Amino acid sequence: MNDEISDVDRLIKVFLSTLAIIITIGLIMVWSSSYILASESFGTPYHYIIRQLIYLFMAIGVAYGVSKTKYTFWIKYGYLVNILASLIVALTIVKGIGASAKGASRWLSFGGMSIQPGEIVKFTVILSALSFFENWNKMDNKERLKHGGTLFLPLALLIKQPDFGTFFICFVVISFVCFMSSFPRKYFYYSLMGGGLAGVAILFSQAYRVKRMLTYLDPWKNPQGSGFQIIQSYMAFANGAIFGQGLGNSNEKLFYLPEAHNDFIFSVIGEELGFIGVFFLICLFVAFIYFGFKLALQVKDRIGIIMASAIVFVLGLQALLNMGVVLGLLPTKGLNLPFVSYGGSSLMCNFFGIGLLLSVIKGHREQLVNGTEDYKPRKTASRSKRVEEEVDSEVLV
Repeated sequence: MNDEISDVDRLIKVFLSTLAIIITIGLIMVWSSSYILASESFGTPYHYIIRQLIYLFMAIGVAYGVSKTKYTFWIKYGYLVNILASLIVALTIVKGIGASAKGASRWLSFGGMSIQPGEIVKFTVILSALSFFENWNKMDNKERLKHGGTLFLPLALLIKQPDFGTFFICFVVISFVCFMSSFPRKYFYYSLMGGGLAGVAILFSQAYRVKRMLTYLDPWKNPQGSGFQIIQSYMAFANGAIFGQGLGNSNEKLFYLPEAHNDFIFSVIGEELGFIGVFFLICLFVAFIYFGFKLALQVKDRIGIIMASAIVFVLGLQALLNMGVVLGLLPTKGLNLPFVSYGGSSLMCNFFGIGLLLSVIKGHREQLVNGTEDYKPRKTASRSKRVEEEVDSEVLV
């Protein structure tokens, strides 16, 4: 028992230490990539870094507060939390309330600050999906329709904004939770196929999304227009070569590369720290994901494992997508790099996820210390047994 507790404590320390290093690199690079823009726009080079530090302290407070709650509370009321998040997202598309930029209404502005409610949905759909799919067999069709509607409501609102990047992440993480849950496999594969076809239809339903796909295939066809951003990103990595230009010496951040301190901060890292810096940061994210999943697998109950794994999965997925976009491996989309890019909404929502993860691990650790298990996994028949039962029931019908 003591060995298990020691293993959990050791993994928590390694996991949080890895996260702390990523955050530290993020703060350094936010400062490096934004001080010239801040000087030109606000008359002080410290504008963005000071705000990022404030966001960080607030985010740590959020994570600490959430970690002190029982994760069973979030699972029990997950669908209500998801409805609340959906209502906040809905406010972004209300004229006079939501703030628009670049043809999308994804922000709420008040008191000189802007928040992006879509960031929190990446985590609330985990809670709602977990409750929905784990209780699927206990619900009648009316309840399934009701809870299914609350689960997919924020996805519809994200398309309305529009925010296809966040929509895609939410869809994939819902599929992940569904696959990990006790939801019937035959329904899962049909749903995944239908959802995938619907996603492709949504992708090609707007001309600007098709344009982004074409730009991805050949950005040099319009180097001063739609291909400008990714070409500048290529140039940043080319300038960085192996060892980089040195911290603070990026040329692309001098108003060539849009969103240098946000979505394309990875490009600045490539230019200033070179391949060595890029490789080191990738290794840190790999370690973060590895130790996160290893922590999740320490949990004894299936619900806790799915919840913790899904949180690590969504953070790792967004990091992968951001790096893929910046490197030109994926079509350009406005997704930031978790814990590295500038942005209060993203930072606090990601730390909300970290708080949920720590809540799960804390619950597991308390069970080890007390020698009790608050949750008993429901015994399920083997896959072959379930198939036989399904066949028998069909024959009886």
